[in-house]
Amino acid sequence: MPSLKSIISNLLTIVLLCCTVCGHGQSSINREYSVKAAFLFRFAQFVEWPPSVLPADKSPLVIGVLGESPFDTYLEEAISEETVQGHPITVRRYKTIADIKTCHILYINLPSAAIHTVIHYLEGRSILTVSDKKGFLKAGGMIRLFSDENKIRFKINPDAAQAEHLLLSSKLLNLAEIYVSK
Repeated sequence: MPSLKSIISNLLTIVLLCCTVCGHGQSSINREYSVKAAFLFRFAQFVEWPPSVLPADKSPLVIGVLGESPFDTYLEEAISEETVQGHPITVRRYKTIADIKTCHILYINLPSAAIHTVIHYLEGRSILTVSDKKGFLKAGGMIRLFSDENKIRFKINPDAAQAEHLLLSSKLLNLAEIYVSK
């Protein structure tokens, strides 16, 4: 169980990331994906996976990217020498959904038309799905990152996460917009 100081530090980091996308000497696209990479790492700290998916041993927590990676080296920089609940973090890139073996957080960067197929393929695997594509949450995705007035924000589909037996921290849910399917 993380300490209160650790939780507060993580929350402050997420709040700061939500508030602005800043940085000197970087293009706005680079800044955007640098911040999104940090979000992927921070999300891991506020999710509980079933023990069968992320055992108590020191097996790695895998953050995957499906499709063309927009992150350059930002994702590796965000997770460098970090751990989550004692698990080292590793990044894997996947060209196709069939390549995905072990993965805990998956950033999906495919055309919107392919999202529903990917989500359906991943059913029952307890993978936290994240994307910035419109219609992602409606297709069954869990977290959608989006820009709003030069700030990166996120919207969560808690029903999709619950269906995959992922427990999202109330602290994370309080910082997000909540998607409610109609």
